[in-house]
Amino acid sequence: MLFGQKTNQIKTLLFIAVATAFVSACKDDTPNTYRSFIAPLVGLNVSSGNDFEVKVLFGKEQKVDSVVYLLDTTTVISKTDTTAIKLKTAGLKLGNHLLTARIYGEGKSEELTSNINVLAAQPPVEYSYKIIKTLPHDTSSYVEGLEYHDGFFYESAGDYGNSSLRKVDPATGKVLQKTDLDKKYFGEGMTVIGDKIIQLTYREKVRFVYDKATLKKLSELPFSIGRGEGWGLTFDGKKVLNTDGSHTIYFLDKNKFTQIGSIDVYDDKAAIENLNELEVIDGKIYANVYTTNNILIINPETGAVDSKINLIGLIPDNYFKNDDAKANNVLNGIAYDKVGKRLFVTGKKWPHVFEIKLIKK
Repeated sequence: MLFGQKTNQIKTLLFIAVATAFVSACKDDTPNTYRSFIAPLVGLNVSSGNDFEVKVLFGKEQKVDSVVYLLDTTTVISKTDTTAIKLKTAGLKLGNHLLTARIYGEGKSEELTSNINVLAAQPPVEYSYKIIKTLPHDTSSYVEGLEYHDGFFYESAGDYGNSSLRKVDPATGKVLQKTDLDKKYFGEGMTVIGDKIIQLTYREKVRFVYDKATLKKLSELPFSIGRGEGWGLTFDGKKVLNTDGSHTIYFLDKNKFTQIGSIDVYDDKAAIENLNELEVIDGKIYANVYTTNNILIINPETGAVDSKINLIGLIPDNYFKNDDAKANNVLNGIAYDKVGKRLFVTGKKWPHVFEIKLIKK
Protein backbone atom coordinates (compact mmCIF):
# COMPACT_ATOMS: atom_id res chain seq x y z
CA MET A 1 0.00 0.00 0.00
CA LEU A 2 2.72 2.46 0.93
CA PHE A 3 4.60 1.70 -2.30
CA GLY A 4 1.44 2.36 -4.32
CA GLN A 5 0.79 5.67 -2.57
CA LYS A 6 4.32 6.88 -3.30
CA THR A 7 3.99 5.89 -6.96
CA ASN A 8 0.74 7.86 -7.33
CA GLN A 9 2.30 10.92 -5.70
CA ILE A 10 5.24 10.83 -8.10
CA LYS A 11 2.91 10.51 -11.10
CA THR A 12 0.90 13.52 -9.88
CA LEU A 13 4.01 15.66 -9.42
CA LEU A 14 5.33 14.69 -12.88
CA PHE A 15 1.99 15.62 -14.48
CA ILE A 16 2.00 19.04 -12.80
CA ALA A 17 5.63 19.69 -13.88
CA VAL A 18 4.95 18.73 -17.52
CA ALA A 19 1.74 20.76 -17.62
CA THR A 20 3.46 23.82 -16.16
CA ALA A 21 6.29 23.56 -18.70
CA PHE A 22 3.77 23.23 -21.55
CA VAL A 23 1.79 26.29 -20.44
CA SER A 24 4.97 28.31 -20.03
CA ALA A 25 6.17 27.33 -23.50
CA CYS A 26 2.88 28.49 -25.01
CA LYS A 27 3.04 32.01 -23.62
CA ASP A 28 3.52 34.58 -26.39
CA ASP A 29 5.83 36.69 -24.26
CA THR A 30 8.34 33.90 -23.54
CA PRO A 31 11.86 35.04 -24.56
CA ASN A 32 13.11 33.31 -27.71
CA THR A 33 16.74 34.11 -28.38
CA TYR A 34 17.56 31.05 -30.50
CA ARG A 35 19.30 32.02 -33.75
CA SER A 36 20.14 29.98 -36.82
CA PHE A 37 20.25 29.98 -40.61
CA ILE A 38 16.92 29.22 -42.22
CA ALA A 39 18.52 29.39 -45.66
CA PRO A 40 20.75 28.15 -47.06
CA LEU A 41 20.57 24.78 -45.35
CA VAL A 42 23.98 23.29 -44.66
CA GLY A 43 25.46 21.77 -47.81
CA LEU A 44 22.99 23.31 -50.25
CA ASN A 45 23.97 22.64 -53.89
CA VAL A 46 23.78 25.70 -56.14
CA SER A 47 24.54 25.72 -59.87
CA SER A 48 27.25 28.17 -60.85
CA GLY A 49 25.73 31.45 -62.02
CA ASN A 50 22.56 31.07 -59.93
CA ASP A 51 21.66 33.24 -56.93
CA PHE A 52 20.75 31.78 -53.55
CA GLU A 53 18.66 33.12 -50.66
CA VAL A 54 20.15 33.93 -47.27
CA LYS A 55 17.69 34.10 -44.39
CA VAL A 56 18.36 34.02 -40.66
CA LEU A 57 16.13 33.29 -37.67
CA PHE A 58 17.14 36.12 -35.32
CA GLY A 59 15.06 35.30 -32.20
CA LYS A 60 12.64 37.67 -30.48
CA GLU A 61 14.26 39.38 -27.51
CA GLN A 62 17.75 40.50 -28.38
CA LYS A 63 17.97 43.67 -30.42
CA VAL A 64 19.79 43.50 -33.76
CA ASP A 65 21.70 46.64 -34.70
CA SER A 66 23.40 45.28 -37.81
CA VAL A 67 24.31 42.09 -39.66
CA VAL A 68 27.46 41.51 -41.69
CA TYR A 69 27.43 38.62 -44.17
CA LEU A 70 30.68 36.99 -45.25
CA LEU A 71 31.30 34.43 -47.97
CA ASP A 72 34.40 32.50 -47.00
CA THR A 73 36.46 35.35 -45.49
CA THR A 74 35.15 38.18 -47.66
CA THR A 75 32.42 40.60 -46.53
CA VAL A 76 29.70 40.65 -49.18
CA ILE A 77 27.08 42.91 -47.55
CA SER A 78 26.30 44.78 -44.33
CA LYS A 79 22.72 45.49 -43.27
CA THR A 80 20.95 47.37 -40.50
CA ASP A 81 17.78 45.26 -40.83
CA THR A 82 17.03 41.56 -40.63
CA THR A 83 15.38 40.98 -43.99
CA ALA A 84 16.49 38.13 -46.24
CA ILE A 85 19.05 38.76 -48.98
CA LYS A 86 20.20 37.04 -52.16
CA LEU A 87 23.81 36.34 -53.03
CA LYS A 88 25.37 35.52 -56.38
CA THR A 89 27.55 32.54 -57.27
CA ALA A 90 28.92 34.16 -60.44
CA GLY A 91 32.69 34.21 -60.20
CA LEU A 92 32.88 31.78 -57.28
CA LYS A 93 35.17 28.78 -57.47
CA LEU A 94 33.36 25.46 -57.72
CA GLY A 95 33.04 23.59 -54.47
CA ASN A 96 32.41 24.38 -50.84
CA HIS A 97 31.98 27.94 -49.58
CA LEU A 98 31.44 29.02 -45.97
CA LEU A 99 28.71 31.56 -45.27
CA THR A 100 28.87 33.56 -42.03
CA ALA A 101 26.32 35.94 -40.50
CA ARG A 102 27.98 38.20 -37.93
CA ILE A 103 25.21 39.71 -35.79
CA TYR A 104 25.72 42.85 -33.66
CA GLY A 105 23.37 44.17 -30.98
CA GLU A 106 23.25 45.40 -27.39
CA GLY A 107 27.03 45.67 -27.30
CA LYS A 108 27.48 42.01 -28.21
CA SER A 109 28.23 40.01 -31.34
CA GLU A 110 27.37 36.52 -32.44
CA GLU A 111 28.33 34.43 -35.49
CA LEU A 112 26.21 31.89 -37.34
CA THR A 113 27.55 29.69 -40.13
CA SER A 114 26.23 27.63 -43.01
CA ASN A 115 27.72 26.54 -46.31
CA ILE A 116 26.94 25.93 -49.97
CA ASN A 117 28.44 23.79 -52.72
CA VAL A 118 28.76 25.49 -56.09
CA LEU A 119 28.24 22.99 -58.93
CA ALA A 120 29.01 23.15 -62.63
CA ALA A 121 26.40 25.17 -64.50
CA GLN A 122 25.81 22.59 -67.24
CA PRO A 123 25.75 18.79 -67.43
CA PRO A 124 28.79 17.30 -69.19
CA VAL A 125 28.66 16.58 -72.92
CA GLU A 126 28.58 12.82 -73.44
CA TYR A 127 31.07 11.01 -75.69
CA SER A 128 31.48 7.43 -76.80
CA TYR A 129 34.40 6.18 -78.88
CA LYS A 130 35.61 4.42 -81.99
CA ILE A 131 38.65 2.14 -81.89
CA ILE A 132 41.19 3.27 -84.50
CA LYS A 133 43.96 0.81 -83.68
CA THR A 134 44.53 -2.00 -81.18
CA LEU A 135 48.09 -2.30 -79.88
CA PRO A 136 49.61 -5.09 -77.74
CA HIS A 137 50.24 -4.45 -74.05
CA ASP A 138 52.15 -6.35 -71.38
CA THR A 139 49.52 -7.89 -69.07
CA SER A 140 51.95 -7.92 -66.14
CA SER A 141 51.74 -4.11 -65.95
CA TYR A 142 49.34 -2.74 -63.34
CA VAL A 143 49.16 0.61 -65.13
CA GLU A 144 49.34 3.73 -62.96
CA GLY A 145 50.77 6.23 -65.45
CA LEU A 146 51.12 6.36 -69.24
CA GLU A 147 52.59 8.96 -71.59
CA TYR A 148 53.64 9.08 -75.25
CA HIS A 149 56.86 10.87 -76.23
CA ASP A 150 59.10 10.65 -79.31
CA GLY A 151 57.44 7.50 -80.62
CA PHE A 152 57.47 5.54 -77.35
CA PHE A 153 55.19 4.87 -74.40
CA TYR A 154 56.58 5.63 -70.95
CA GLU A 155 54.70 3.64 -68.36
CA SER A 156 54.56 3.38 -64.59
CA ALA A 157 53.47 -0.02 -63.28
CA GLY A 158 52.22 -0.37 -59.73
CA ASP A 159 51.63 -3.02 -57.05
CA TYR A 160 53.99 -3.94 -54.23
CA GLY A 161 56.73 -6.24 -55.48
CA ASN A 162 55.89 -5.58 -59.14
CA SER A 163 56.34 -1.82 -59.55
CA SER A 164 58.54 -0.46 -62.31
CA LEU A 165 59.17 2.35 -64.77
CA ARG A 166 59.15 1.26 -68.43
CA LYS A 167 59.90 2.45 -71.95
CA VAL A 168 57.72 0.52 -74.40
CA ASP A 169 57.55 0.06 -78.16
CA PRO A 170 53.90 0.87 -79.07
CA ALA A 171 53.82 -1.36 -82.17
CA THR A 172 54.94 -4.54 -80.41
CA GLY A 173 54.27 -3.88 -76.73
CA LYS A 174 57.88 -4.89 -76.03
CA VAL A 175 59.48 -3.38 -72.95
CA LEU A 176 62.65 -1.73 -74.24
CA GLN A 177 63.95 -0.40 -70.92
CA LYS A 178 62.82 -1.08 -67.38
CA THR A 179 63.77 0.02 -63.88
CA ASP A 180 62.23 -1.96 -61.02
CA LEU A 181 61.24 -0.38 -57.73
CA ASP A 182 62.13 -1.84 -54.36
CA LYS A 183 59.40 -4.15 -53.06
CA LYS A 184 58.51 -1.66 -50.33
CA TYR A 185 57.31 0.85 -52.95
CA PHE A 186 54.06 0.95 -54.92
CA GLY A 187 54.67 2.88 -58.15
CA GLU A 188 52.03 5.44 -59.14
CA GLY A 189 51.63 8.29 -61.62
CA MET A 190 54.54 9.51 -63.74
CA THR A 191 55.34 12.32 -66.14
CA VAL A 192 58.14 13.47 -68.42
CA ILE A 193 59.63 16.91 -67.74
CA GLY A 194 62.39 17.74 -70.20
CA ASP A 195 65.10 15.08 -69.95
CA LYS A 196 63.76 13.77 -66.62
CA ILE A 197 60.94 11.44 -65.61
CA ILE A 198 59.17 11.88 -62.28
CA GLN A 199 57.40 8.92 -60.70
CA LEU A 200 55.24 8.99 -57.58
CA THR A 201 54.71 6.32 -54.95
CA TYR A 202 51.34 5.45 -53.47
CA ARG A 203 51.66 5.80 -49.69
CA GLU A 204 55.41 5.96 -49.19
CA LYS A 205 55.52 9.77 -49.55
CA VAL A 206 58.48 9.82 -51.93
CA ARG A 207 58.99 10.59 -55.61
CA PHE A 208 61.71 9.30 -57.86
CA VAL A 209 63.58 11.29 -60.49
CA TYR A 210 64.99 9.36 -63.47
CA ASP A 211 67.12 10.14 -66.47
CA LYS A 212 64.75 9.89 -69.44
CA ALA A 213 67.35 8.43 -71.80
CA THR A 214 68.49 5.57 -69.54
CA LEU A 215 65.72 5.26 -66.89
CA LYS A 216 68.49 5.40 -64.30
CA LYS A 217 67.21 6.67 -60.96
CA LEU A 218 68.88 9.98 -60.14
CA SER A 219 67.26 10.90 -56.83
CA GLU A 220 64.63 10.05 -54.28
CA LEU A 221 62.79 13.04 -52.79
CA PRO A 222 59.98 13.59 -50.27
CA PHE A 223 56.49 14.11 -51.63
CA SER A 224 53.25 14.69 -49.74
CA ILE A 225 50.45 16.78 -51.22
CA GLY A 226 46.78 16.83 -50.22
CA ARG A 227 45.87 13.76 -48.22
CA GLY A 228 49.36 12.35 -48.63
CA GLU A 229 48.82 9.69 -51.30
CA GLY A 230 50.36 9.75 -54.77
CA TRP A 231 47.92 8.95 -57.62
CA GLY A 232 48.03 10.69 -61.01
CA LEU A 233 50.69 12.99 -62.45
CA THR A 234 51.17 14.97 -65.66
CA PHE A 235 52.96 18.08 -66.95
CA ASP A 236 51.25 20.73 -69.08
CA GLY A 237 54.46 22.48 -70.14
CA LYS A 238 54.37 25.01 -67.30
CA LYS A 239 53.18 23.28 -64.17
CA VAL A 240 52.69 19.75 -62.83
CA LEU A 241 49.20 18.40 -62.17
CA ASN A 242 48.64 15.83 -59.44
CA THR A 243 45.75 13.83 -57.94
CA ASP A 244 45.44 12.08 -54.58
CA GLY A 245 42.22 10.10 -55.13
CA SER A 246 39.97 12.93 -53.97
CA HIS A 247 38.01 15.44 -56.10
CA THR A 248 40.93 17.88 -56.13
CA ILE A 249 43.57 18.40 -58.81
CA TYR A 250 46.70 20.05 -57.39
CA PHE A 251 48.97 22.37 -59.36
CA LEU A 252 52.65 22.02 -58.50
CA ASP A 253 55.81 23.96 -59.25
CA LYS A 254 57.74 21.95 -61.85
CA ASN A 255 61.06 22.33 -60.02
CA LYS A 256 60.21 22.26 -56.33
CA PHE A 257 57.00 20.18 -56.57
CA THR A 258 55.38 22.48 -54.03
CA GLN A 259 51.70 23.32 -54.37
CA ILE A 260 50.96 26.55 -56.24
CA GLY A 261 47.20 26.12 -56.73
CA SER A 262 44.34 23.65 -57.12
CA ILE A 263 40.87 23.12 -58.52
CA ASP A 264 38.00 21.07 -57.14
CA VAL A 265 36.25 19.00 -59.80
CA TYR A 266 32.44 19.10 -60.00
CA ASP A 267 29.84 18.22 -62.56
CA ASP A 268 26.28 19.59 -62.36
CA LYS A 269 25.36 17.16 -59.57
CA ALA A 270 28.27 16.61 -57.19
CA ALA A 271 31.99 16.49 -56.59
CA ILE A 272 33.81 13.80 -58.57
CA GLU A 273 35.90 11.66 -56.24
CA ASN A 274 38.66 9.15 -57.10
CA LEU A 275 40.36 11.25 -59.77
CA ASN A 276 43.37 9.27 -60.90
CA GLU A 277 45.54 9.19 -64.06
CA LEU A 278 45.89 12.52 -65.88
CA GLU A 279 46.73 13.95 -69.29
CA VAL A 280 46.49 17.51 -70.63
CA ILE A 281 45.21 17.64 -74.22
CA ASP A 282 44.63 20.89 -76.12
CA GLY A 283 44.44 22.83 -72.86
CA LYS A 284 41.88 20.54 -71.20
CA ILE A 285 42.52 18.07 -68.37
CA TYR A 286 41.63 14.44 -69.07
CA ALA A 287 41.22 12.34 -65.90
CA ASN A 288 40.41 8.72 -65.22
CA VAL A 289 37.82 8.17 -62.49
CA TYR A 290 39.12 5.16 -60.59
CA THR A 291 37.03 1.94 -60.79
CA THR A 292 34.80 3.40 -63.54
CA ASN A 293 34.83 3.27 -67.33
CA ASN A 294 34.82 7.06 -67.48
CA ILE A 295 37.37 9.64 -68.51
CA LEU A 296 36.41 13.22 -67.69
CA ILE A 297 37.37 16.30 -69.69
CA ILE A 298 37.81 19.11 -67.17
CA ASN A 299 38.07 22.88 -67.48
CA PRO A 300 41.48 23.70 -65.91
CA GLU A 301 40.35 27.17 -64.81
CA THR A 302 37.14 26.24 -63.00
CA GLY A 303 37.21 22.50 -62.34
CA ALA A 304 33.89 22.03 -64.16
CA VAL A 305 33.43 18.73 -65.97
CA ASP A 306 32.86 19.81 -69.55
CA SER A 307 32.58 16.33 -71.05
CA LYS A 308 32.51 12.66 -70.08
CA ILE A 309 33.83 9.78 -72.19
CA ASN A 310 32.20 6.40 -71.55
CA LEU A 311 34.70 3.68 -72.49
CA ILE A 312 32.65 0.66 -71.52
CA GLY A 313 33.23 -2.32 -73.79
CA LEU A 314 36.87 -1.72 -74.68
CA ILE A 315 37.70 -5.19 -73.43
CA PRO A 316 35.19 -8.06 -73.12
CA ASP A 317 33.33 -8.34 -69.82
CA ASN A 318 34.57 -11.91 -69.39
CA TYR A 319 38.26 -11.17 -70.03
CA PHE A 320 39.01 -11.12 -66.29
CA LYS A 321 37.68 -14.33 -64.78
CA ASN A 322 36.83 -13.48 -61.15
CA ASP A 323 35.31 -10.60 -59.23
CA ASP A 324 38.59 -9.59 -57.59
CA ALA A 325 40.38 -9.29 -60.94
CA LYS A 326 37.47 -7.39 -62.46
CA ALA A 327 37.39 -4.94 -59.53
CA ASN A 328 41.12 -4.24 -59.61
CA ASN A 329 42.11 -4.37 -63.26
CA VAL A 330 40.19 -1.30 -64.30
CA LEU A 331 40.57 1.44 -66.91
CA ASN A 332 43.61 3.57 -66.06
CA GLY A 333 45.98 5.06 -68.59
CA ILE A 334 45.74 8.05 -70.92
CA ALA A 335 48.44 9.07 -73.39
CA TYR A 336 48.44 11.62 -76.20
CA ASP A 337 50.59 11.94 -79.28
CA LYS A 338 50.78 15.71 -79.73
CA VAL A 339 52.32 15.48 -83.19
CA GLY A 340 49.99 12.85 -84.64
CA LYS A 341 46.97 14.01 -82.60
CA ARG A 342 46.34 10.48 -81.39
CA LEU A 343 44.61 9.52 -78.12
CA PHE A 344 45.57 6.24 -76.41
CA VAL A 345 43.90 4.52 -73.45
CA THR A 346 44.46 1.30 -71.54
CA GLY A 347 43.89 -0.31 -68.14
CA LYS A 348 45.57 -2.26 -65.39
CA LYS A 349 46.88 -5.58 -66.76
CA TRP A 350 44.92 -5.05 -69.98
CA PRO A 351 46.09 -6.97 -73.05
CA HIS A 352 45.86 -3.92 -75.30
CA VAL A 353 46.46 -0.21 -75.60
CA PHE A 354 43.73 1.32 -77.75
CA GLU A 355 44.02 4.30 -80.05
CA ILE A 356 40.53 5.82 -80.02
CA LYS A 357 38.55 8.62 -81.60
CA LEU A 358 35.88 10.39 -79.59
CA ILE A 359 32.32 10.39 -80.88
CA LYS A 360 29.80 12.89 -79.54
CA LYS A 361 26.52 11.28 -78.57
